[in-house]
Amino acid sequence: MAKKNPRKPAKKTPKISPEIARKLFENLVRCRAFEDKLAELYPLKEMKCPTHLSTGQEASAAGVCAALLKEDMVFSTHRCHSHIVAKGGDFKALMAELWGKSAGCAHGKGGSMHFLEPEIGMMGSSAIVGGTLPLALGAALASQMQGKDLVSVAFFGDGAVEQGTFHESLSFAALKKLPVIFVCENNDMATCTHLDHRQPYPEMYRHAEAYDIPGVRTDGTKVETVYEAAVNAVARARKGEGPSLIEVMCYRWKEHVGPNTDYHLGHRTKEDLEWWMARDPIKLFEQSASKNKLLTKDYIENTKNMVNIQLDEAVAFARETPFPKLEELYTDL
Repeated sequence: MAKKNPRKPAKKTPKISPEIARKLFENLVRCRAFEDKLAELYPLKEMKCPTHLSTGQEASAAGVCAALLKEDMVFSTHRCHSHIVAKGGDFKALMAELWGKSAGCAHGKGGSMHFLEPEIGMMGSSAIVGGTLPLALGAALASQMQGKDLVSVAFFGDGAVEQGTFHESLSFAALKKLPVIFVCENNDMATCTHLDHRQPYPEMYRHAEAYDIPGVRTDGTKVETVYEAAVNAVARARKGEGPSLIEVMCYRWKEHVGPNTDYHLGHRTKEDLEWWMARDPIKLFEQSASKNKLLTKDYIENTKNMVNIQLDEAVAFARETPFPKLEELYTDL
């Protein structure tokens, strides 16, 4: 049986400007196209690192990062591609990192799970479940102590809510009124175990109540609703009112790690996948933005074409650029 919609219906569609609509659309397209290219090329085995795709979850990264300044700090997980891409990551540096090349964003030593680009506020990615929360917490504390008007964001999955760092971080952030936003990407799965088999309490956003933090659940198929929640959380943080928790209800179309689907393994169903794919966040936003005359057909097609050209150039760059030298083995560690 296909999965029922777990979300409460949105009361209204947020009003956004044409400028924001373009930003959201570009973020969505860049995130999807980047991972589609990885799924296409990964079977060639030119990339040696494991890769965790977030195809279908793009509205989370696109909506949150569109509400941030370049200097605001983002901490990501092992499923980090869309977060850095939406923050403005350089395609060439990211592709080179996947190929293990010296021109990669981590000089070829981090791979898919350890993208970073501090110059755009992408402070790093942790493969440790729940590892992003205390990192973002520390960055927010430093920002507050230094009197900087910066916001820190921790992306994490629903599995991280089962870690002690989740509750410790929310407690400390509330106590100190830190400018940090906790973004839970709830796709119901911790590797291959469904949320129903792990937790008795499926509403992640309501955990915020115990720490007197605002919590909100958003529709991960509608980038506008994620953006609206992020804008509100950012404004609260910048005013010194403390942290917020945003739960994004989403679904990864691919397997836990790798470019294939996983419904044949038995822990998810093909009907579930088809239900969510019919609610593709890019197609839904194209329809909504076109209907409200925020995006033109030409702009939509030109954006997609431009991104595909950039990705082809990035792949060529990754293949041509050199590997790190042997004497660099222990540098940057």
